[in-house]
Amino acid sequence: MQRLIIAFLLSFVFITGAIAQDTNLFEKKLFISSKGDSLPYRILYPENYDPAKKYPLVLFLHGAGERGNDNEKQLVHGSKLFLADSNRSRYPAIVIFPQCPENSFWAAVKVNREKQPFEINFNYGAEMTAPLRSVTELTKQLIQEAGVQKKKVYITGLSMGGMGTFEMVYRQPKLFAAAAPICGGGDTASYNKKTAKVPFWVFHGADDSVVDAKLSRQMVDRLRALNADVKYSEYPGVNHNSWDNAFAEPEFLAWMFSQRK
Repeated sequence: MQRLIIAFLLSFVFITGAIAQDTNLFEKKLFISSKGDSLPYRILYPENYDPAKKYPLVLFLHGAGERGNDNEKQLVHGSKLFLADSNRSRYPAIVIFPQCPENSFWAAVKVNREKQPFEINFNYGAEMTAPLRSVTELTKQLIQEAGVQKKKVYITGLSMGGMGTFEMVYRQPKLFAAAAPICGGGDTASYNKKTAKVPFWVFHGADDSVVDAKLSRQMVDRLRALNADVKYSEYPGVNHNSWDNAFAEPEFLAWMFSQRK
């Protein structure tokens, strides 16, 4: 029994060490915006990255639970998808995971956490949040400096990041070739034909007790009313962690990287 326990502990240490080592492929960076705001972010370059070449760019916006300034937590969900050897070889791309400060949001939103699911109100008429403004500047800077294919810039995010994804596309519709918001929502009244030019694949768990699935349904209905190219995947019996289902979709990355402006 003791040998089994030791073997288990050794294997656990080996696995966690390998995961940490893989995560370290995301280089730590710090971006300072034109307003002086600090934005920690991690960046993953393609294998055998050649600065003379141009690559697709993926922007990933994390959820509320991963906020902070440690430049670590934002990799909890989603990073393994982009670190998988098969995906890195099949879809060489530059991938960025910025980190939102603890008491802020990606989207212009008010959240009442006393209700379940949360009561969430969006207002794209409000000023852009500082983190989203910084992300916009960072993305545009990388497009200019890091060898990015301008016609293949993508955005995805979960929960708070799904909300940020919807707003980012609203504010920068010409920037993205595709968007994949997960368990998010947005300001349906503000969406227009400009934003509807971006292809969407929207995901949500039908039994989400945190962010009501109706928020994604409403955005999908609005996009369809605008004749947008939109797919919607809602998972019966799934709660807030619908990102697990989304990332397990065999066509998730294939669909994303097939889109171009």
